Amino acid sequence: MKKIPEGFPKEFLWGGAFAANQMEGAYLEDRKGLCVSDINEFRDDISIEKKYNKEMTRKYVLEALKSKNRIFPKRTGIDFYHTYKEDLKLLGKDGLGLKSYRTSINWARIFPNGDDKEPNEKGLKFYDNLIDEIIKNGMIPMITMSHYEMPLNLTLKYKGWYSKEVIDFFSKYGKVLLDRYHDRVKHWIIVNQINLIKHESFNHLGVAEDAVENVIEAKYQAVFNEMISCAHITKYSHDNYPDVKIGMMFSGGPAYPASGKPEDVFAAMKHNQMEYLYGDVLLKGFVPGYAYRYFSDNNINIVITKEDEEILRNHCDFLSFSYYYTMLCSKESYENRNEVFRNPGLPANPWGWSIDPLGLRILLNEFYDRYQCPIYITENGIGLYDKLENGEVRDTYRPDYYRKHIEQMKESIKDGVDLRGYYAWAPLDIVSCSSSEMSKRYGFIYVDLDDYGNGSGRRIKKNSFDWYKKVIETNGEVL
Repeated sequence: MKKIPEGFPKEFLWGGAFAANQMEGAYLEDRKGLCVSDINEFRDDISIEKKYNKEMTRKYVLEALKSKNRIFPKRTGIDFYHTYKEDLKLLGKDGLGLKSYRTSINWARIFPNGDDKEPNEKGLKFYDNLIDEIIKNGMIPMITMSHYEMPLNLTLKYKGWYSKEVIDFFSKYGKVLLDRYHDRVKHWIIVNQINLIKHESFNHLGVAEDAVENVIEAKYQAVFNEMISCAHITKYSHDNYPDVKIGMMFSGGPAYPASGKPEDVFAAMKHNQMEYLYGDVLLKGFVPGYAYRYFSDNNINIVITKEDEEILRNHCDFLSFSYYYTMLCSKESYENRNEVFRNPGLPANPWGWSIDPLGLRILLNEFYDRYQCPIYITENGIGLYDKLENGEVRDTYRPDYYRKHIEQMKESIKDGVDLRGYYAWAPLDIVSCSSSEMSKRYGFIYVDLDDYGNGSGRRIKKNSFDWYKKVIETNGEVL
């Protein structure tokens, strides 16, 4: 009988994950163009729920471009563009000990307008230097091509991913990255959290709600255009660089049935199906029947040609996903299009994100059963209000969160899941994606900046730093 594995594989990648737009700053330096995240505003006078669900309009974009006194924290980030050498040393073999480092390349640094004829050499050179420095510090690079960094020009001029023209622009960009970095970067994720089309949809798709007639239909058409471009890039990589592995990425957060009623179980199943749609397309190579049924039932008309179906057969090599929380779904919530809601039976962080370690094992098993391919957890962590007191951050609560999730990862490997790596989000405190604040902190390293950009910017190890370092050193044995 086959032996059940004990612990993590010898070559398991213990990593850390970041996004260029949340940390680099230098938003106009070296010919970089504006990207969608550069107009994400920090406001302390609106609720968290409104921040998450805010729809962007062309009017908002144009006003943001003119504004002189509003706060756009992602324009400055944590100044990583100028501090990356020191930061990577702190994270790599002589510091935290990360085995792998995930970050994104800012699309607007390479093609400032998105439709430029030639790439920006200064942007390409920066990422040459960054990748070399990652490797120098003993970390394997895992690079995301698109993580909420669409050039803003593509939103204003082309309606973002809703335009078929953007397929060619992004495919060109992806091929430039592969040609330039394939010798050093062997693991690529094309699009971050591709299933997020209801939350964070403007940053993802670049579709302003007042630029299209049917917002829901436009978002689905946009994400299909995006997946077609992913398939073009995947084909190019497989044809030219067979040693390079291409991945797709989910925002992982399954919905449980709100009760044992068959109607609630069915509603949760239907909700989860439409979340898994993107993996079914990008990992199996075809559009499943349930998606066509959903579009028909909801009067959504998606244009997919025979040529599109053919290119979509070029599927990715591995699955990756973020994991932060799970939700509930009922017949009523699904039919009202609210679809999911928070689970009152679970603890949550101050932003309402439920803490569900067992949900991670459930999701790992579901993904592996469905796709039978290598899996990487490319984001997991907890955002909390950390306090710097007398030069120290006593975040004893953070190891407890990670410990419970890593234990469930061990169990999933025993279940037979081919789990290859785990990336904590984010070992350095960075600007929050959803709320554009610094005070929602995930790191093992405190960055001395507040929500308004004030502070020294100094990097200070939290108490959790040594804990995660020991986890990596012992390959997950000491928790």
